[in-house]
Amino acid sequence: MIQEEFKFYKPCELLQPYVRYYWVFSSIQLLNTYTFPIGCPQIIFHKRTPLFIPELGATQNKLTISGQVNFSSHLQADGNVEMIVAVFYPHTMNTFLNAPASSFYNQEVSGYDIEDKQLNELAAQVFECKDNDICINLIEKWLLSRLSNTTYDTTYRVMRINAAVEKLCVAPHTLVTELSSICCLGKKQFEREFYLHVGMNPKEYSRIVRFQKALWLMQHQQGKTNQADLAYASGYADQSHLIREFNKLCGYTPLSLLEVSTPYSDLFTTPI
Repeated sequence: MIQEEFKFYKPCELLQPYVRYYWVFSSIQLLNTYTFPIGCPQIIFHKRTPLFIPELGATQNKLTISGQVNFSSHLQADGNVEMIVAVFYPHTMNTFLNAPASSFYNQEVSGYDIEDKQLNELAAQVFECKDNDICINLIEKWLLSRLSNTTYDTTYRVMRINAAVEKLCVAPHTLVTELSSICCLGKKQFEREFYLHVGMNPKEYSRIVRFQKALWLMQHQQGKTNQADLAYASGYADQSHLIREFNKLCGYTPLSLLEVSTPYSDLFTTPI
C-alpha cells in the first residue's frame, strides 16, 4: 500500500491568471511537518482527517480558507489524510470569495463561516466524490462560474495589484511609493487596495517575497550557500538583515536550515 502520494494539477487556461495549481495529498502515516510562510492563499478540502496546527492551537476545518501568514508552523495529523488544495496567486483569491483576503490574515478560517452557499455546495460535492480527478473538475467548474460573474471593475483592480505583486517578486526591496505609482494610485489608496487583495500590507508582503526568493536560490545552489551573496541576490540590505529575517520567519539561519531540511520555495516554484 502506498504510504504517501502527491499529485499536482494545472488549471485550465481561463483560470491560469488566478490559480497557480491544485494539489492532492494522501497519507496513511503520522504527519508532522514544518511549513514556512509561502505568500499564496489557499482553499483546502479535507476529505478525511483535517490538520492540527499547534502554533494556533487549532484544527483546520474540513473546508478551510488559509490566508497569508507571517509565521512558520507545524502541520500534524494521525495518518488518515486526504486533502485537495487550490493554490491562488497572492492577490487573486478574493475574486472568488464573498470576503476580502484581509479577512484571512494569519488565520485558518472555516469556509462555512463566510456564509457562501455555493461554496458549501461545492464542498459537499467534493466530499461525496471518490475520484479526485473529478473533484478537481468540480472545483474548476465552480471557479469558472464565479469568474464569469466578475465585474470589469473587479478584474481591473486585480490586474492593477498584479503589477505591484510582479514588481515585488522581481525586486522585493521596491518602495511603496514606487509600487503605488506603478498602479496609478496614491500611496494610501494603494496600501488599502493591496491589503484588500493580498491580505497583508506591501511592506510585510515584501518580507515574505524576500524570504521565499532566498529559499529558491538555496534550492538551486545545491547547498553551496554564501550568506552575503544570498542576501544581495534576495533583496536584503545585508547579511545581518538576511539572518535576522530568517530567524523571525522560520526559526533558523540559512546555514542552520540546510542542516535540518532541503530548502524549497513554494512561491517561486511551480511543480507542474
